[in-house]
Amino acid sequence: MDTQADHRFAAGLARDAGRLLLSIRPELWSGGDPTEVRAAGDRRSHELLVERLATAYPHDAVLSEEAKDNPERLGADRVWIVDPLDGTREFGEPDRSDWAVHVALVIDGIARAGSVALPARGMTLSTASPPPFPPNGAPRPRILVSRTRPTPLAELLSERLNGHLVPMGSAGAKAMAVVLGEADIYAHSGGQYEWDSAAPVAVAAAAGLHVSRLDGSPLSYNQPDPYLPDLLVCRPEYAERVVDVVRAA
Repeated sequence: MDTQADHRFAAGLARDAGRLLLSIRPELWSGGDPTEVRAAGDRRSHELLVERLATAYPHDAVLSEEAKDNPERLGADRVWIVDPLDGTREFGEPDRSDWAVHVALVIDGIARAGSVALPARGMTLSTASPPPFPPNGAPRPRILVSRTRPTPLAELLSERLNGHLVPMGSAGAKAMAVVLGEADIYAHSGGQYEWDSAAPVAVAAAAGLHVSRLDGSPLSYNQPDPYLPDLLVCRPEYAERVVDVVRAA
């Protein structure tokens, strides 16, 4: 089972990895190669996360975007799923803040504890102190969409729900925009992996938002194949309408 200590640890770990990434990022202003800075961010944040986890939870399994998958995690009771740098592209662009660090604890397939750090915004949102339920949305639903790969589904939702599209970078930044009341619907259909959504889902659920697959079915983590094709994070009043559009499509 998860404990309050797990929630606090996830929050502190994501925050510390975010601070490390902020210390690396100024290399972009001093003429550093953005590709190399991005790679250094991914690598060093991963190293910090796995070292801290190994020290604090030596018997727990870890699934990280930046490490080879160890199938032994499938038999573990507790699995930490981490994304050391979600939104690597945005991290390498000095004027962008839509990148994140994800830390989640999964037990029995459910993301029980989690934290999403938004370092460039000076924020860490976590299940240790769940964010308050976001205020009422805008008159027209704000639907988050990839700034580089907008999907036909997002355009369809915008048409059917009389919404408007809001481009944004990382998955964590998008999900936290809903948590913060800056957007209303994050419906992703372009394919992701478990590390892209486990921590954001934990935080969003703790905040009282709807989280599921696009067809409304439950999310299940620590699967043999960590690929997770789709995701829905939204205000509860939009959930049924989004699922209806998806099913009809």
